[in-house]
This record gives sequence, C-alpha cells and structure tokens, in this order.
Amino acid sequence: MISQERKQVVDGAQRVVIKVGSSVLTSKHGVDLGIINRLCDEISMLREQGRQVVIVSSGAIASGIRKIGLSEIPKTIPQKQAAAAVGQGSLIRAYEEAFRHYDLKVAQILLTSEDLTNRRRYLNARHTLQTLLDWGIIPVVNENDTVVVEEIKFGDNDNLSALIAQLTEADLLIALTDIDGLYDSDPRESQDASIITVIRRIDREVEGFAGDQPGVTGTGGMVSKLLAAKKVTSAGVPMIIANGRSRYILKQIFDGEEVGTLFVSGERRLSSKKQWIAHTLKPQGEILLDEGAAVALKLRGKSLLSTGIIAVRGKFEDGAPVRCLGNNEEEIGIGLVNYSAEEIEKIKGVRSHKIEEILGYKHSDEVIHRDNFVLSETVAAEGESQGT
Repeated sequence: MISQERKQVVDGAQRVVIKVGSSVLTSKHGVDLGIINRLCDEISMLREQGRQVVIVSSGAIASGIRKIGLSEIPKTIPQKQAAAAVGQGSLIRAYEEAFRHYDLKVAQILLTSEDLTNRRRYLNARHTLQTLLDWGIIPVVNENDTVVVEEIKFGDNDNLSALIAQLTEADLLIALTDIDGLYDSDPRESQDASIITVIRRIDREVEGFAGDQPGVTGTGGMVSKLLAAKKVTSAGVPMIIANGRSRYILKQIFDGEEVGTLFVSGERRLSSKKQWIAHTLKPQGEILLDEGAAVALKLRGKSLLSTGIIAVRGKFEDGAPVRCLGNNEEEIGIGLVNYSAEEIEKIKGVRSHKIEEILGYKHSDEVIHRDNFVLSETVAAEGESQGT
C-alpha cells in the first residue's frame, strides 16, 4: 500500500545513506555476493533518478573469514583485525565489480571515531565525501576494523551510519537488516505481533519493543538502531528500518510503499557544528555551575564565564568537550572549553578581567562560548518534535 507520508519523505530524499548490516550481507560461506549484486542493481536505479547515495557497509571480517578459510568466527581482537585486513579488499572489490555493470564508480572510506571527534579530521572527511558525491562516485564507508580498539570504536555501524547521515547532511537514512522492521511484540512468541509502520516519537514504550526483537548476527541490534534513529531524527533526518534480504526492497521504499518502519524527523534545528558536539563527541570532564550561570546558559543563551564555575571534575585540555552541571547534578549541556581543567581550577569563581592576572595570559573571556555549547534540553526537544 502506498503511503502519502512516505512518498513525501522519499520524494524529497536527494541524498541517501544506506546502511547494510552483517545480517544482510553474511551467509554461512562469508559475504553473499548475490545480495551485493542485487542491492547495487537497486542503488543504480536511485542514481538514475539523480539521487546521491552513500553506503555504510559491514562485511569486512566475514569476507576475510571466507578468503582465509577459517572454520569459525575469530574471537580475539587481533584475529578480527587480521580477518578484516584480509577481507576489506575483497569487500570493496565486490562493490566495485557490481557497480561496474552500471558504469558507476565507488570509493572506500575507512574511519575510526577519532576521525570524527577531531574537528579538523571531521571536516576533512566531510569535504572528501562531498567531493566524491559531486563527482558522481558512491562512497562505501566502514569502520577501520584493522586498527580500531575499544577506545576508538563507533560501537557498531548503526551508530556510524547515523554520524555519516549527519556529516553529509543526508535527507534520509535507510538501515537494512534481516527483519522486516520494529514489531510491537516478539514475533517469535506472538502470532499477533505486527510491524509498527510509523514512529513519531521514540519513548520508553518503543524502546521496550526493541528489547524483544530477534537478534542479528552483527554487533548491532534493534536497540542500536533506535539509538541511531534518535540521533538522526533529532537532526532533521528521517530513517527507515527494512529487510535488506527482501527483493526490490529499495524500489518498494522509494515507491512509497509501507515496508519496514519509518521514523519521522523533526525540523533540523542544530547547526552542523552543534550536531557534531551533541552527537559525536564524548565528554571528557564536568564543570559544576552556580545557579546564576545555569540560568544564563539555559534561559538566556549566554556563554559560560569563569565567575559562575563552582568546581571542575576530570582531566582535560582546552578544546575538549565537557558536561556542564547545575543543581542536583542536572546536566545543562555540553560545550567545548577554552581552558584546560587545570586552568579552570585556578580561575573558577573569578571575573574574566582577572584571568590574565592569575594565569599570566588569557585565551578568551569565556570558558565556553555560546557558539560551542549545546543545551541538553535542545537535543531532547528535537526528539520530542517528532510528534506524539
């Protein structure tokens, strides 16, 4: 059945990020080349329609397992990294050969979270992706499993796809998995379980549904997809979860058919830089504020000055993302500091004109400038704007 709401969403999607999970690409023999060929066939139709496409693809480790001839999935991190190193070339070659039939070129982009948490590298990645899209080339993005360790992991490709959707200012994120969408109960246990076709707000009830869904073979699951949906919809990007093993799934989606689950987005509110601060960076410390500073940040849109700081927690350098806390440990927001934790400890509670006298120099009057600060309630409100 054609949905006018979906038709409106997909008709306006000129730039699309398509995440293909391990559960879609992987068979007992490794990467399923038939699935890759079929998806590339459908993506070529999107390109013929004038749409730009970015693929976020799992499958490097599975491809390596097949190529090496391993009898089981590697268990240690070095083994997984080695399998990824062997498989990554085969994976990108499979995409390259599949798209060659349609005279389309691909480019491999391997990232770690450090590449996106560093502002300069984030912008470099953004410019590279933009240039590739301008050239009509299809970027194939994956986490750089050959070098990644726990501290720099994205977590899973659901999270990575959400960050790429924001990075590229996409109009739509499609997450292809091995189930038909989000069910209202576990379909393995209830014959009455049905797909939720549209979600306008991700609340506790919806999160509860995700915990009951059948597991997938990759590192992500339905819970991680909901977290990705929260990120992108708060940035104004709708998301669809659908079964990537269904034939013509992308055609059905772009015809406006009610397949999978659509997460409706709110209006794009945050700037690209503030999206980066809110959704990509991991806070490295905390600053406790007095009531006046908390009000100035929350209600007046002001910058944070040293005079309103009560205490500092953690060790961090200038430029680091830091949580700002008010009364009763309430999180007010996250911002980029102009001073290190050691420096803030020395200037807390004093007026800005005293900073140079205390430190012997002054980077800025503000500890956190308002342009580098994101209110927690702003991000929450964007999630709420998905509707009820």
